[in-house]
Amino acid sequence: MSLSKIVLQLARNPGLPNGDAGQGYTLVAPLDTSGQIDLEAWRAHRDACHVVRFSPDPDEHATGKLTHRGSRWFFHYDEDDEGDDESGYRLGDHVFKEGEYVTIASHGETPLTYKITDISPV
Repeated sequence: MSLSKIVLQLARNPGLPNGDAGQGYTLVAPLDTSGQIDLEAWRAHRDACHVVRFSPDPDEHATGKLTHRGSRWFFHYDEDDEGDDESGYRLGDHVFKEGEYVTIASHGETPLTYKITDISPV
């Protein structure tokens, strides 16, 4: 099992026609040979799987865990003021490949689209 570092940067969204490379997530997750999150490898190594939210606003920075419930993936932060977990829209179905897009719903806000800009081995 090998882990991958996956960088997601805010893509073009309503009100942000150029996106924002300074906002996004870096996550560490196991990917299978097709580029999808490997659930069994995650179960075996969940403590090594994490997420870092980055933003120009230091108050928005957070570090958490990649979690799985039912058929959905979440970013879970242990801080009380972080609110509910952030959920990825069908992350388990996505092929993680540079140039592809994923959608993340942050704290009950309007979901935003992020572009996968880098994938590298950890």
